[in-house]
Amino acid sequence: MIPRINNILYATDLSENSAYAFRYALNSAEHHDADIHILHVLETRLFPVSPPAEEGTGNLYEGPLLVGKLEKLNDERKGLAKEKIRKRLEQFCEQELKDKPEGMKRVASIQVVEGDPAGTILKIAEESKADLVIMGTHSKGRLAHAFLGSVAESVLNRIKIPVFIIPLPGKTDIGFSEAKKP
Repeated sequence: MIPRINNILYATDLSENSAYAFRYALNSAEHHDADIHILHVLETRLFPVSPPAEEGTGNLYEGPLLVGKLEKLNDERKGLAKEKIRKRLEQFCEQELKDKPEGMKRVASIQVVEGDPAGTILKIAEESKADLVIMGTHSKGRLAHAFLGSVAESVLNRIKIPVFIIPLPGKTDIGFSEAKKP
């Protein structure tokens, strides 16, 4: 017997065509009478904290004080980025569901979390008790894949629940540009 699907984790990188994968998540949620939990992961490496070390910059205490100020600014920057992305995801949902407003009831949560994308997707899938993960992927070609790896592949290698990997269409196929407008 196939287990019931109650919670779907839709992991998005907010790429231009991620609406295509969202439509799969919405269709699955409607078909299974399930909730959708939307997740975007801010990669930790995008927010460096400490300044480059410079010899002979003067006061010995200036370095630790500067790092403390940078950490505070960095935390503020992360908070602003998370809120901006969260609002963008809300606008995205409204745009995608403008002809189907009842679909908004399916969106149980929108999270913007900092961390390693694959590891965070796995963690949030477990925390949200997801029965299914849906995510889009970009074809990067053999050479890029060999060197860069893939979030989708990393998730697939470690997850214990079904995952739908949706190949995203090219730029001109299905747009996400309307959701980006303020």
